Amino acid sequence: MKKILLSSVALLGLTAGAMAADLPSRRAPAPVVPVAVPVFSWTGFYLGVNAGGAWNTNNDKVFVPGVGVVGGNSNAGFTGGGQIGYNYQMGMFVLGVETDLQYADLGRKHNDLVLLNDPALVALDRGNSNNFFGTVRARAGVAFDRALVYATGGFAYGDVGNRFGGNSTNGGWTVGGGIEYAFTNNLTAKVEGLYVNLERNSNNDLVALGLAEAAALKNKNNEFGVIRAGLNYKFNSF
Repeated sequence: MKKILLSSVALLGLTAGAMAADLPSRRAPAPVVPVAVPVFSWTGFYLGVNAGGAWNTNNDKVFVPGVGVVGGNSNAGFTGGGQIGYNYQMGMFVLGVETDLQYADLGRKHNDLVLLNDPALVALDRGNSNNFFGTVRARAGVAFDRALVYATGGFAYGDVGNRFGGNSTNGGWTVGGGIEYAFTNNLTAKVEGLYVNLERNSNNDLVALGLAEAAALKNKNNEFGVIRAGLNYKFNSF
């Protein structure tokens, strides 16, 4: 009887051990997967506004035989407008295209002084309130996360005042650069500088003074610099 009891106890112990081995083990908690913060991208369309200053780099004083000294200007003033463009980022490099249209307060403070041999002094005011220019430019830069340093250049056009009155739109070129920073995923701010060279009309301006004095004056290129700040709204890239 004793042997039977001992055998039963041993059998129960083996059965309980086997059943315990078959029970599911307590699993360790699943590891926490870190949430990746999205990297800012400059890719996408944008539009914005800008404002700044412009100044002419010309000195139009010309000595005309039989007439005297012609020229003298103070071309400097406000410029402002809007721009639209597209950027595409590849690694650290950003390529893009931008077009803008600007009002430019240039050519409104021109006084052309003609000193005649008589002698007499005539002041001709070349006021012009319809000054504007625009550009179509490529942009290429390097991005440091939300900061973009870039160079830009391309086609320029506009009317910033002709000699002795008249309006005409002329073409030329522009080159410059700037820095842009993204404060949010959609709002960026920039500071930009441009040099603009517009070819004036090739025809001469004939100045008839009614005193048997006349001069045919060849126009120079119209060159001016621009420093401006701007705000852009960047649309989400697809």
